Amino acid sequence: MPNIKPVSDLRNYTEVLKEVSMGSPVYLTKNGRGEFAIIDMKELDELNAVKGLFSALEKGEISAREKGWISADDVEISLGL
Repeated sequence: MPNIKPVSDLRNYTEVLKEVSMGSPVYLTKNGRGEFAIIDMKELDELNAVKGLFSALEKGEISAREKGWISADDVEISLGL
C-alpha cells in the first residue's frame, strides 16, 4: 500500500524520512493532489541506470531502422564467436 502524506508533514521531516526505504517511497500531496515523491538514493540510482539503458536501446532501434539490422552471423563474426 502506498505511503501518502500531505507535504505539511515535512515539518517533522525526520519522521517522514524514517519511512522511506528501498522500494517504499513516500508520496507527498499538495492541496490534495500528488506532487512529490521521496525515494531511497539506491533506488534513484537504479532508476537512472534503467533510464540510461532504455535510452541506449532506443538509439539502437532507431539506428537499426535507418541503417538496417545486422544478421546474427555477422554479430558472431564481429564478436569472434
